Amino acid sequence: MWISAKQEVEHFLLELLFPSFCLGCKKEGTFLCHDCRATLDIAEYNYCLCNKNPTRLVLAAGRPKGKCSRCNDKKLAGLYFALPYQEKLLTRKLIYQCKYPPYIKSLAPTLASLIIEHLVLTKQNTESIWQNTVLIPVPLEKKKLKSRGYNQAEELAKELAKVLQVPVVSDVLVKTKSTLPQMKLSAAERQENLIGAFAIKNALDIKCKKIFLVDDVYTTGSTMEECARVLKESGAKSVWGIAIAREG
Repeated sequence: MWISAKQEVEHFLLELLFPSFCLGCKKEGTFLCHDCRATLDIAEYNYCLCNKNPTRLVLAAGRPKGKCSRCNDKKLAGLYFALPYQEKLLTRKLIYQCKYPPYIKSLAPTLASLIIEHLVLTKQNTESIWQNTVLIPVPLEKKKLKSRGYNQAEELAKELAKVLQVPVVSDVLVKTKSTLPQMKLSAAERQENLIGAFAIKNALDIKCKKIFLVDDVYTTGSTMEECARVLKESGAKSVWGIAIAREG
């Protein structure tokens, strides 16, 4: 990842005053040391959107395929994710620390690098895939954004944009109402919880574009599916998901 001289100085001063420690082994100087990173099994394949027994997919005529016949009716075109969420405590810890106290915002580059590695391993880093695309973070409701001070999905999207060289658009998809925590709900309740939760502003910014929705964890897909629905209804050509980890 390209880093400017100014960023290098800022990073040096930050490490000097507030040194980071590996969330796996506590080694000083990084949030994820080389040895602990090696224990994470970055996904080398893409899988369909089915919640039960997702199918491993292959490139079709050199183009990415995101769904199987069972999930072909989904609004989301497919999903890229780097890690299985439940497999490693370290995976869960990395994501948790980025979105809950002590709110380690600076974890975003580390988490983004895991996704980039997945894209390279699955050959999804070609120029053709990222032409005419924008990255859109799944939005937070205003209360959570105020409390946390940042949207972890937006920070992740910004880091991905530096490598993928595609723009981040954060003012198109907005959350319009408070919702219950998805993790506490059943699949049916999750869908109902999200009805009317998202809206589109500045629709011309996404017209006929390929959208990559960015979030930290993909669970049942209800959130991304609802976001994909409103984006496609507003003129998006297609909507794909990007997540650090997938649950299930």
